[in-house]
Formats: sequence, C-alpha cells, structure tokens
Amino acid sequence: MLETAVLIDLGGAPLYWHAPAGRSSAAIPDSRALWEALWLHRFELLGVAHTHPGSGVPSPSCEDLTTFAAVEAGLGVRLVWWIATMQEVVALRHIGPGRYDYGVDAQRFGAERSGWLGELRRLSQGGAVSRV
Repeated sequence: MLETAVLIDLGGAPLYWHAPAGRSSAAIPDSRALWEALWLHRFELLGVAHTHPGSGVPSPSCEDLTTFAAVEAGLGVRLVWWIATMQEVVALRHIGPGRYDYGVDAQRFGAERSGWLGELRRLSQGGAVSRV
C-alpha cells in the first residue's frame, strides 16, 4: 500500500487526487503541486484524506500531526483530516488546547458514505489516477 491523498470539498466531493512519484508505504513526499492545490481550494476545502499501510484503526503519526498543524497555520483554517487503512477510516480535527492536539471528529465523519474512499484505497494499491 502506498500513501495517497485527496482534498475534499465542503460538499464531500474530491477536489484533487495526490499520488505522486516517490511515495511509499511510509510517506508522501513534499510537493509544490499539493501545496498549490491546497492554497487554490482553501475557501472550499473541508479536509484532506490520506492512507496508512496496514489494517485496523489508523492513528496519526507525529509527522501527520505536525503536517496538520502546519497546513492549517498556512491556510488559516481548521480542516478535517481523514486517515484510512484498507478496513477502517477515522476523521480527526484539532481539539486543543495544544498545537498538536487532534482527536476523532464523529460529527464530520462521512467518509464511509462517500465515493472517494474506495478510490483513495484503489490508488493506494498502486492504481493510476483516473479522475479529478
């Protein structure tokens, strides 16, 4: 499984699929294209979903938490952060008071009912981006 990401709009639809060369089962490389997509869609962005390898209930890594905080600081908005394995998905939001205090956001879950979760998992298995 390769880490893959997708930006999700306020209506729950995918805005931008991110499956760059150089991604691995442990990380998605820094990318100007991803930051430009985040910035371009900042006023219509609900959140970002990405995959983690393995099974079971995912949890954020230290790198995830610092990335969440940095992106939100750069955009000036709080987002929903989904993390998916092949079997489970969680949605996280900043709960404070600390900079890296993110917790499960049951109110903004919705990924299981969305069309993008299956596509995100497919891309994580090495599939090519077929739609935007």
